[in-house]
Amino acid sequence: MTVQLRVDLGAFGENLRVLRDRVAPAELMLVVKNDAYGHGVERILPRALEEGVTWVGAFDVATGRRVRRLAGDEIRVFMWMLPDADDVAEAIDLQLDLGVGDAELLEDAAAAARRAATTARVHLKIDSGLRRNGIRPEEWETVVRRARRLEEQGVIEVIGLWSHIAEASDADDDDARAIFDRALTQARDAGLTPALTHLAASSAASARAEFRYDLVRIGAFAYGVAPAGGPSARDLGLRPIGTLTAAVTAVDGERVHVDAGFLHGLPTALGGAADVGTPAGRRPLLAVEPLESVVAGWGGAAPGDTVLLYGGEAGEPTATEWAESIGTIGEEIVTRISPRVERTSV
Repeated sequence: MTVQLRVDLGAFGENLRVLRDRVAPAELMLVVKNDAYGHGVERILPRALEEGVTWVGAFDVATGRRVRRLAGDEIRVFMWMLPDADDVAEAIDLQLDLGVGDAELLEDAAAAARRAATTARVHLKIDSGLRRNGIRPEEWETVVRRARRLEEQGVIEVIGLWSHIAEASDADDDDARAIFDRALTQARDAGLTPALTHLAASSAASARAEFRYDLVRIGAFAYGVAPAGGPSARDLGLRPIGTLTAAVTAVDGERVHVDAGFLHGLPTALGGAADVGTPAGRRPLLAVEPLESVVAGWGGAAPGDTVLLYGGEAGEPTATEWAESIGTIGEEIVTRISPRVERTSV
């Protein structure tokens, strides 16, 4: 297979430094869900540690386990997808910080901590309007009072209070922040003293200082994936770190065949909608088939030529540009790339 994703760890390190400077004094949590947005946790995490990252967002227990294996106990690992009691117990055993978004999960964490004779580190989540789990505002006071009683019993410690926001409009985000701030007051009135509060992900953390609180969760921006319909990575002072290439396998008149297709992770909707980079400049991507794609030809095209599907340099198609061409977001493009595609680092 000649399809290849090249990961520029130097660009990744630069992005982290830019983002950490931008959000300071808030601390940066690097989110590595979906195998570090398709770039490879085992490849990304060592460089993140070199850059001084001390908080990692792992999403689920499986990713948290990988992070612990790679980084040991020196960093804090936050995860928030806990579908059952077994995952809760393993997360506590791994000393992960648990994002808790409902009363039942809080009880599961307390019960698992009792069985393990330890204290679960908990971040309580208020639903700030996005409806991406989270404790409803009308239930919040009851839950934080219960959390305080569990703290007194020594089975949990409320490390943080947090939420997600839509990052779709300033007005909606302002409304969400008002809900979040009320929840912080109610939690403290109940006797909780969380060390950390966190609300913003990449976009809000970069653009709006009032959303940064103590910690910001940075995912796509760390990998140089810009928001669809918004400023480019270059405008944000960032560099896309992944470059996806394929090889020409055949030339059929005005049609050039390359060895990357739907089964490698390219959405079929890109056919007729997106461009790729070729030795002769940009050419339309005509069709995406299971094991190959068809590109509009150019003079001198020959088997073995390299086609740049998406990348990060000036003038190249980017993952975000691809996403915009089919009405989705850049994260979907980069996380769809099959694990079977070879990854290399530079």
